[in-house]
Amino acid sequence: MFAYFKASEELTGVITLPGDKSISHRAAIIGSLSSGMSRIHGYSTSADCLSTLRCLGELGVDMKREDEVLVLGGRAEEGFAQPADVLDAGNSGTTMRLLTGALAGQPVSATISGDSSLLKRPMDRIIEPLTRMGASIRAGTGEGLPPLEIKGGRLNGIDFSPPVASAQVKSAVLIAGLNAEGSTTVREKVRTRDHTERMLRRMGINIRSEGTSVVLEPGTPLACDLAIPGDLSSAAFLISAALVCPGSSITLRSVGLNPSRTGFLELLARMGASIQVNVEPDDSWEPRGEITAGYSQLKAIDLSPEDSARAIDELPLVAFLATQADGITSISGAGELRAKESDRITGTVSALDRLGARIEENTDGMKIIGPSRLEGAEVSSICDHRLAMMLAVAGLVAGGTTSVDGWEWTQVSYPGFLEVLVSLGGGAGVEKRR
Repeated sequence: MFAYFKASEELTGVITLPGDKSISHRAAIIGSLSSGMSRIHGYSTSADCLSTLRCLGELGVDMKREDEVLVLGGRAEEGFAQPADVLDAGNSGTTMRLLTGALAGQPVSATISGDSSLLKRPMDRIIEPLTRMGASIRAGTGEGLPPLEIKGGRLNGIDFSPPVASAQVKSAVLIAGLNAEGSTTVREKVRTRDHTERMLRRMGINIRSEGTSVVLEPGTPLACDLAIPGDLSSAAFLISAALVCPGSSITLRSVGLNPSRTGFLELLARMGASIQVNVEPDDSWEPRGEITAGYSQLKAIDLSPEDSARAIDELPLVAFLATQADGITSISGAGELRAKESDRITGTVSALDRLGARIEENTDGMKIIGPSRLEGAEVSSICDHRLAMMLAVAGLVAGGTTSVDGWEWTQVSYPGFLEVLVSLGGGAGVEKRR
Protein backbone atom coordinates (compact mmCIF):
# COMPACT_ATOMS: atom_id res chain seq x y z
CA MET A 1 0.00 0.00 0.00
CA PHE A 2 1.21 3.51 -0.88
CA ALA A 3 0.39 6.69 1.04
CA TYR A 4 1.24 10.15 -0.23
CA PHE A 5 2.19 13.35 1.57
CA LYS A 6 2.55 16.97 0.48
CA ALA A 7 4.07 20.10 2.02
CA SER A 8 1.72 21.38 4.73
CA GLU A 9 1.35 24.36 7.03
CA GLU A 10 -0.62 25.24 10.14
CA LEU A 11 -1.26 21.78 11.55
CA THR A 12 -3.56 22.45 14.50
CA GLY A 13 -5.71 20.45 16.87
CA VAL A 14 -6.04 18.51 20.10
CA ILE A 15 -5.39 14.77 19.99
CA THR A 16 -5.91 11.91 22.43
CA LEU A 17 -3.43 9.17 21.59
CA PRO A 18 -3.94 5.40 21.61
CA GLY A 19 -2.71 3.53 24.69
CA ASP A 20 1.01 3.03 25.15
CA LYS A 21 2.18 -0.08 23.31
CA SER A 22 5.02 -0.99 25.68
CA ILE A 23 2.82 -0.72 28.75
CA SER A 24 -0.06 -2.61 27.10
CA HIS A 25 2.14 -5.64 26.36
CA ARG A 26 3.31 -5.74 29.96
CA ALA A 27 -0.17 -5.28 31.42
CA ALA A 28 -1.48 -8.28 29.50
CA ILE A 29 1.48 -10.59 30.13
CA ILE A 30 1.95 -9.76 33.82
CA GLY A 31 -1.82 -9.74 34.29
CA SER A 32 -1.95 -13.28 32.87
CA LEU A 33 0.50 -14.39 35.60
CA SER A 34 -1.48 -12.72 38.38
CA SER A 35 -4.02 -13.90 40.89
CA GLY A 36 -7.46 -12.46 40.09
CA MET A 37 -9.08 -10.43 37.34
CA SER A 38 -7.36 -7.34 35.92
CA ARG A 39 -9.20 -4.48 34.23
CA ILE A 40 -6.96 -2.72 31.72
CA HIS A 41 -8.24 0.66 30.53
CA GLY A 42 -6.99 1.95 27.17
CA TYR A 43 -5.22 -1.22 26.00
CA SER A 44 -3.51 -0.54 22.67
CA THR A 45 -5.30 -1.67 19.50
CA SER A 46 -2.02 -1.90 17.58
CA ALA A 47 -1.32 -5.12 15.68
CA ASP A 48 1.64 -5.86 17.98
CA CYS A 49 -0.46 -5.73 21.14
CA LEU A 50 -3.20 -7.81 19.54
CA SER A 51 -0.50 -10.44 18.83
CA THR A 52 0.19 -10.60 22.57
CA LEU A 53 -3.50 -11.16 23.32
CA ARG A 54 -3.75 -13.84 20.64
CA CYS A 55 -0.80 -15.75 22.14
CA LEU A 56 -2.19 -15.47 25.67
CA GLY A 57 -5.54 -16.77 24.47
CA GLU A 58 -3.77 -19.87 23.10
CA LEU A 59 -2.30 -20.34 26.59
CA GLY A 60 -5.74 -20.47 28.18
CA VAL A 61 -6.01 -16.87 29.40
CA ASP A 62 -9.64 -15.70 29.57
CA MET A 63 -10.31 -12.17 28.36
CA LYS A 64 -13.11 -10.00 27.08
CA ARG A 65 -13.71 -6.40 26.03
CA GLU A 66 -16.11 -4.18 27.94
CA ASP A 67 -16.21 -0.95 25.90
CA GLU A 68 -12.70 0.55 26.30
CA VAL A 69 -11.69 -1.91 29.04
CA LEU A 70 -9.89 -5.22 28.58
CA VAL A 71 -10.88 -7.66 31.34
CA LEU A 72 -8.23 -10.36 31.72
CA GLY A 73 -8.10 -13.33 34.08
CA GLY A 74 -4.84 -14.31 35.73
CA ARG A 75 -3.69 -17.95 35.74
CA ALA A 76 -1.45 -17.86 38.81
CA GLU A 77 -3.16 -20.86 40.39
CA GLU A 78 -3.36 -23.26 37.43
CA GLY A 79 -0.55 -21.92 35.24
CA PHE A 80 -0.67 -21.56 31.47
CA ALA A 81 -2.50 -24.22 29.47
CA GLN A 82 -0.58 -26.33 26.98
CA PRO A 83 -1.00 -24.57 23.61
CA ALA A 84 -2.37 -26.66 20.76
CA ASP A 85 -0.31 -24.94 18.10
CA VAL A 86 2.65 -22.63 17.51
CA LEU A 87 2.21 -19.22 19.15
CA ASP A 88 2.27 -16.47 16.53
CA ALA A 89 3.90 -13.22 17.75
CA GLY A 90 3.41 -11.55 14.36
CA ASN A 91 5.83 -8.64 13.99
CA SER A 92 6.23 -8.10 17.74
CA GLY A 93 9.65 -8.56 19.31
CA THR A 94 8.21 -7.44 22.65
CA THR A 95 5.64 -10.25 22.55
CA MET A 96 8.27 -12.87 21.78
CA ARG A 97 10.83 -11.74 24.35
CA LEU A 98 8.51 -11.02 27.28
CA LEU A 99 6.32 -14.06 26.69
CA THR A 100 9.41 -16.27 26.56
CA GLY A 101 10.29 -14.95 30.02
CA ALA A 102 6.78 -15.76 31.24
CA LEU A 103 6.82 -19.28 29.72
CA ALA A 104 10.24 -20.12 31.16
CA GLY A 105 8.77 -20.83 34.60
CA GLN A 106 5.51 -22.43 33.47
CA PRO A 107 4.74 -26.19 33.31
CA VAL A 108 4.21 -26.20 29.53
CA SER A 109 6.14 -26.59 26.30
CA ALA A 110 5.55 -24.00 23.60
CA THR A 111 6.98 -22.70 20.35
CA ILE A 112 6.83 -19.00 19.50
CA SER A 113 7.26 -17.85 15.92
CA GLY A 114 6.39 -14.75 13.93
CA ASP A 115 6.50 -13.05 10.55
CA SER A 116 9.53 -12.93 8.24
CA SER A 117 10.80 -9.73 9.89
CA LEU A 118 10.62 -11.12 13.43
CA LEU A 119 12.39 -14.31 12.37
CA LYS A 120 15.48 -12.18 11.61
CA ARG A 121 15.66 -10.53 15.05
CA PRO A 122 18.25 -11.75 17.60
CA MET A 123 16.93 -13.75 20.55
CA ASP A 124 20.19 -15.05 21.99
CA ARG A 125 20.16 -12.01 24.29
CA ILE A 126 17.22 -13.56 26.21
CA ILE A 127 18.12 -17.20 25.61
CA GLU A 128 21.43 -16.83 27.50
CA PRO A 129 20.10 -15.41 30.80
CA LEU A 130 16.92 -17.51 30.81
CA THR A 131 18.98 -20.66 30.21
CA ARG A 132 21.22 -19.66 33.11
CA MET A 133 18.06 -19.50 35.24
CA GLY A 134 17.26 -23.11 34.29
CA ALA A 135 14.93 -22.74 31.32
CA SER A 136 15.19 -25.01 28.30
CA ILE A 137 15.09 -22.83 25.15
CA ARG A 138 16.10 -23.83 21.66
CA ALA A 139 16.34 -21.39 18.76
CA GLY A 140 15.40 -22.24 15.21
CA THR A 141 18.96 -21.68 14.02
CA GLY A 142 22.43 -21.76 15.50
CA GLU A 143 22.47 -17.96 15.32
CA GLY A 144 19.87 -17.49 18.06
CA LEU A 145 17.03 -16.59 15.69
CA PRO A 146 13.34 -17.53 16.06
CA PRO A 147 11.27 -19.60 16.22
CA LEU A 148 11.93 -20.39 19.87
CA GLU A 149 11.04 -23.69 21.53
CA ILE A 150 10.53 -23.23 25.27
CA LYS A 151 10.14 -26.00 27.83
CA GLY A 152 9.17 -24.42 31.12
CA GLY A 153 10.35 -25.67 34.48
CA ARG A 154 11.99 -24.87 37.79
CA LEU A 155 14.03 -21.66 37.73
CA ASN A 156 16.67 -20.07 39.95
CA GLY A 157 17.27 -16.36 40.35
CA ILE A 158 20.44 -14.94 38.82
CA ASP A 159 22.59 -11.82 38.90
CA PHE A 160 22.71 -10.67 35.28
CA SER A 161 24.44 -7.82 33.45
CA PRO A 162 23.02 -7.43 29.91
CA PRO A 163 25.72 -6.68 27.32
CA VAL A 164 23.24 -4.54 25.36
CA ALA A 165 20.91 -1.93 26.88
CA SER A 166 17.44 -3.40 26.30
CA ALA A 167 14.25 -2.99 28.32
CA GLN A 168 12.87 -6.11 26.64
CA VAL A 169 15.78 -8.25 27.85
CA LYS A 170 15.53 -6.81 31.36
CA SER A 171 11.78 -7.41 31.42
CA ALA A 172 12.06 -11.01 30.18
CA VAL A 173 14.48 -11.83 33.00
CA LEU A 174 12.41 -10.05 35.67
CA ILE A 175 9.19 -11.74 34.55
CA ALA A 176 10.92 -15.13 34.67
CA GLY A 177 12.18 -14.21 38.14
CA LEU A 178 8.61 -14.15 39.46
CA ASN A 179 8.65 -17.98 39.44
CA ALA A 180 12.31 -18.46 40.40
CA GLU A 181 13.93 -19.61 43.62
CA GLY A 182 15.74 -16.67 45.18
CA SER A 183 16.11 -13.08 44.09
CA THR A 184 16.84 -11.94 40.53
CA THR A 185 19.10 -8.96 39.82
CA VAL A 186 19.55 -7.15 36.52
CA ARG A 187 22.47 -4.71 36.36
CA GLU A 188 22.27 -2.26 33.44
CA LYS A 189 25.06 -0.02 32.19
CA VAL A 190 22.46 2.49 31.02
CA ARG A 191 19.04 2.68 32.60
CA THR A 192 16.28 1.59 30.21
CA ARG A 193 12.53 2.17 30.41
CA ASP A 194 11.10 0.94 33.71
CA HIS A 195 7.48 0.10 32.87
CA THR A 196 7.92 -3.50 34.02
CA GLU A 197 9.30 -2.49 37.42
CA ARG A 198 6.52 0.05 38.00
CA MET A 199 3.82 -2.43 37.05
CA LEU A 200 5.21 -5.25 39.18
CA ARG A 201 5.47 -2.89 42.13
CA ARG A 202 1.86 -1.77 41.65
CA MET A 203 0.79 -5.42 41.57
CA GLY A 204 2.39 -6.17 44.93
CA ILE A 205 5.79 -7.60 43.95
CA ASN A 206 8.85 -6.79 46.08
CA ILE A 207 11.09 -5.06 43.55
CA ARG A 208 13.58 -2.29 44.18
CA SER A 209 15.91 -0.14 42.16
CA GLU A 210 19.51 0.44 43.20
CA GLY A 211 21.11 2.91 40.81
CA THR A 212 20.94 1.28 37.39
CA SER A 213 20.29 -2.16 38.93
CA VAL A 214 16.95 -3.80 39.71
CA VAL A 215 16.42 -6.51 42.35
CA LEU A 216 13.26 -8.65 42.32
CA GLU A 217 11.99 -11.13 44.89
CA PRO A 218 9.81 -13.96 43.56
CA GLY A 219 6.08 -13.75 44.08
CA THR A 220 2.62 -13.73 42.54
CA PRO A 221 1.31 -10.44 41.11
CA LEU A 222 -2.08 -9.36 42.39
CA ALA A 223 -4.59 -8.35 39.73
CA CYS A 224 -5.72 -4.73 39.73
CA ASP A 225 -7.13 -1.93 37.58
CA LEU A 226 -4.58 -0.38 35.24
CA ALA A 227 -5.11 2.80 33.19
CA ILE A 228 -2.76 2.90 30.19
CA PRO A 229 -1.55 6.44 29.27
CA GLY A 230 -1.22 7.64 25.68
CA ASP A 231 1.79 6.37 23.75
CA LEU A 232 4.69 8.86 23.86
CA SER A 233 6.48 7.08 21.00
CA SER A 234 3.41 7.66 18.81
CA ALA A 235 3.15 11.24 20.05
CA ALA A 236 6.72 11.82 18.84
CA PHE A 237 5.61 11.80 15.19
CA LEU A 238 2.89 14.40 15.74
CA ILE A 239 5.23 16.55 17.83
CA SER A 240 7.81 16.43 15.04
CA ALA A 241 5.22 17.40 12.44
CA ALA A 242 4.28 20.46 14.49
CA LEU A 243 7.94 21.50 14.84
CA VAL A 244 8.63 21.57 11.10
CA CYS A 245 5.34 22.76 9.55
CA PRO A 246 5.07 26.61 9.70
CA GLY A 247 2.29 28.02 11.87
CA SER A 248 1.53 24.70 13.57
CA SER A 249 0.42 24.07 17.15
CA ILE A 250 -0.67 20.60 18.30
CA THR A 251 -1.78 19.58 21.79
CA LEU A 252 -1.63 15.94 22.93
CA ARG A 253 -3.63 14.90 25.99
CA SER A 254 -2.98 12.25 28.66
CA VAL A 255 0.39 11.23 27.22
CA GLY A 256 2.68 8.96 29.21
CA LEU A 257 5.55 10.95 30.73
CA ASN A 258 7.55 8.23 32.44
CA PRO A 259 11.03 9.77 33.04
CA SER A 260 12.67 6.72 31.45
CA ARG A 261 10.81 7.51 28.20
CA THR A 262 11.24 11.30 27.93
CA GLY A 263 14.72 11.24 26.39
CA PHE A 264 13.25 12.36 23.05
CA LEU A 265 11.65 15.42 24.64
CA GLU A 266 14.95 16.30 26.30
CA LEU A 267 16.74 16.08 22.94
CA LEU A 268 14.12 18.36 21.36
CA ALA A 269 14.65 20.92 24.12
CA ARG A 270 18.37 20.91 23.32
CA MET A 271 17.50 21.49 19.67
CA GLY A 272 15.51 24.60 20.62
CA ALA A 273 12.05 23.15 20.05
CA SER A 274 8.98 25.02 21.26
CA ILE A 275 7.36 22.46 23.57
CA GLN A 276 5.28 22.82 26.72
CA VAL A 277 4.86 19.81 29.02
CA ASN A 278 2.38 19.81 31.89
CA VAL A 279 2.43 16.75 34.16
CA GLU A 280 -0.93 15.86 35.69
CA PRO A 281 -0.84 16.42 39.49
CA ASP A 282 -1.71 12.95 40.69
CA ASP A 283 0.06 9.93 42.15
CA SER A 284 -0.46 7.72 39.13
CA TRP A 285 1.78 4.66 38.85
CA GLU A 286 2.73 5.93 35.38
CA PRO A 287 3.14 9.74 35.09
CA ARG A 288 1.10 11.36 32.35
CA GLY A 289 0.23 14.84 31.17
CA GLU A 290 -0.33 17.21 28.27
CA ILE A 291 2.17 18.22 25.57
CA THR A 292 1.84 21.22 23.25
CA ALA A 293 4.30 21.60 20.36
CA GLY A 294 4.63 24.41 17.82
CA TYR A 295 6.70 25.38 14.81
CA SER A 296 10.34 25.98 15.77
CA GLN A 297 13.73 27.00 14.42
CA LEU A 298 15.86 23.99 15.29
CA LYS A 299 19.61 23.72 15.89
CA ALA A 300 21.99 20.77 15.57
CA ILE A 301 23.11 18.70 18.58
CA ASP A 302 25.47 15.79 19.31
CA LEU A 303 23.93 12.61 20.74
CA SER A 304 26.02 10.50 23.09
CA PRO A 305 25.49 6.72 23.46
CA GLU A 306 23.44 7.42 26.61
CA ASP A 307 21.27 9.91 24.69
CA SER A 308 20.71 7.28 22.01
CA ALA A 309 19.78 4.59 24.53
CA ARG A 310 17.20 6.87 26.15
CA ALA A 311 15.50 7.67 22.84
CA ILE A 312 16.29 4.61 20.75
CA ASP A 313 12.86 4.31 19.09
CA GLU A 314 12.78 8.00 18.17
CA LEU A 315 16.25 8.24 16.59
CA PRO A 316 14.99 8.08 12.97
CA LEU A 317 12.82 11.10 13.84
CA VAL A 318 15.81 12.89 15.37
CA ALA A 319 17.72 12.25 12.14
CA PHE A 320 14.88 13.74 10.09
CA LEU A 321 14.56 16.79 12.36
CA ALA A 322 18.31 17.28 12.03
CA THR A 323 17.82 17.74 8.25
CA GLN A 324 15.79 20.86 9.11
CA ALA A 325 18.14 22.12 11.85
CA ASP A 326 21.06 24.55 11.57
CA GLY A 327 24.43 22.81 11.82
CA ILE A 328 25.82 19.27 11.96
CA THR A 329 24.07 16.66 14.11
CA SER A 330 25.88 13.46 15.07
CA ILE A 331 24.23 10.34 16.50
CA SER A 332 26.46 7.73 18.17
CA GLY A 333 26.01 4.60 20.25
CA ALA A 334 22.89 3.63 18.29
CA GLY A 335 23.99 0.23 16.98
CA GLU A 336 20.86 -1.34 18.52
CA LEU A 337 18.87 0.33 15.72
CA ARG A 338 20.25 -2.32 13.36
CA ALA A 339 18.42 -5.07 15.30
CA LYS A 340 14.94 -3.56 15.20
CA GLU A 341 12.14 -4.44 12.75
CA SER A 342 14.63 -3.36 10.09
CA ASP A 343 18.13 -1.96 10.04
CA ARG A 344 16.90 1.51 10.98
CA ILE A 345 20.27 3.17 10.46
CA THR A 346 20.57 2.07 6.84
CA GLY A 347 16.85 2.52 6.23
CA THR A 348 16.79 6.06 7.63
CA VAL A 349 19.90 7.18 5.76
CA SER A 350 18.81 5.64 2.46
CA ALA A 351 15.30 7.15 2.51
CA LEU A 352 16.29 10.63 3.69
CA ASP A 353 19.15 10.70 1.16
CA ARG A 354 16.61 9.94 -1.57
CA LEU A 355 14.60 12.97 -0.42
CA GLY A 356 17.68 15.18 -0.70
CA ALA A 357 19.08 15.17 2.83
CA ARG A 358 22.81 15.44 3.45
CA ILE A 359 23.22 12.41 5.69
CA GLU A 360 25.91 9.80 6.26
CA GLU A 361 25.78 6.36 7.83
CA ASN A 362 28.24 5.26 10.52
CA THR A 363 28.71 1.89 12.16
CA ASP A 364 26.66 2.88 15.21
CA GLY A 365 24.93 6.07 14.11
CA MET A 366 24.55 8.88 11.60
CA LYS A 367 25.81 12.35 10.74
CA ILE A 368 23.37 14.89 9.33
CA ILE A 369 24.19 18.31 7.84
CA GLY A 370 21.32 20.76 7.96
CA PRO A 371 19.29 22.47 6.95
CA SER A 372 18.42 20.69 3.69
CA ARG A 373 15.65 21.37 1.24
CA LEU A 374 13.84 18.07 0.77
CA GLU A 375 12.09 17.11 -2.45
CA GLY A 376 9.34 14.52 -2.75
CA ALA A 377 10.20 11.07 -4.06
CA GLU A 378 9.02 7.49 -3.78
CA VAL A 379 10.50 5.90 -0.66
CA SER A 380 10.05 2.58 1.13
CA SER A 381 9.19 1.81 4.72
CA ILE A 382 11.10 -1.49 4.30
CA CYS A 383 8.28 -3.10 6.31
CA ASP A 384 9.02 -0.91 9.36
CA HIS A 385 6.21 1.06 11.02
CA ARG A 386 8.46 3.71 12.54
CA LEU A 387 10.27 4.41 9.28
CA ALA A 388 6.92 4.71 7.48
CA MET A 389 5.66 7.35 9.92
CA MET A 390 8.99 9.23 9.97
CA LEU A 391 8.85 9.46 6.18
CA ALA A 392 5.27 10.70 6.37
CA VAL A 393 6.41 13.61 8.54
CA ALA A 394 9.30 14.27 6.13
CA GLY A 395 6.76 14.38 3.31
CA LEU A 396 4.94 17.23 5.05
CA VAL A 397 7.95 19.53 4.45
CA ALA A 398 9.29 18.14 1.16
CA GLY A 399 8.49 19.82 -2.12
CA GLY A 400 6.11 18.00 -4.47
CA THR A 401 4.69 14.64 -3.44
CA THR A 402 6.31 12.00 -1.25
CA SER A 403 4.99 8.46 -1.71
CA VAL A 404 5.64 5.94 1.08
CA ASP A 405 5.52 2.29 0.04
CA GLY A 406 4.51 -0.25 2.70
CA TRP A 407 2.17 2.10 4.55
CA GLU A 408 0.16 -0.85 5.89
CA TRP A 409 2.97 -1.49 8.39
CA THR A 410 1.83 1.52 10.44
CA GLN A 411 -0.94 -0.76 11.76
CA VAL A 412 1.76 -2.41 13.87
CA SER A 413 1.86 0.55 16.27
CA TYR A 414 -0.48 3.41 15.27
CA PRO A 415 -3.65 2.43 13.39
CA GLY A 416 -5.27 5.56 11.97
CA PHE A 417 -2.12 7.69 11.97
CA LEU A 418 -2.76 8.99 8.44
CA GLU A 419 -6.32 9.99 9.34
CA VAL A 420 -5.01 11.90 12.36
CA LEU A 421 -2.57 13.84 10.16
CA VAL A 422 -5.41 14.74 7.79
CA SER A 423 -7.62 15.87 10.69
CA LEU A 424 -4.84 18.26 11.76
CA GLY A 425 -4.64 19.76 8.27
CA GLY A 426 -1.89 17.66 6.75
CA GLY A 427 -1.81 16.97 3.04
CA ALA A 428 -2.02 13.19 2.97
CA GLY A 429 -3.94 10.31 1.47
CA VAL A 430 -3.79 6.75 0.19
CA GLU A 431 -2.69 6.12 -3.37
CA LYS A 432 -4.66 3.65 -5.45
CA ARG A 433 -2.33 1.68 -7.71
CA ARG A 434 -2.99 -1.34 -9.87
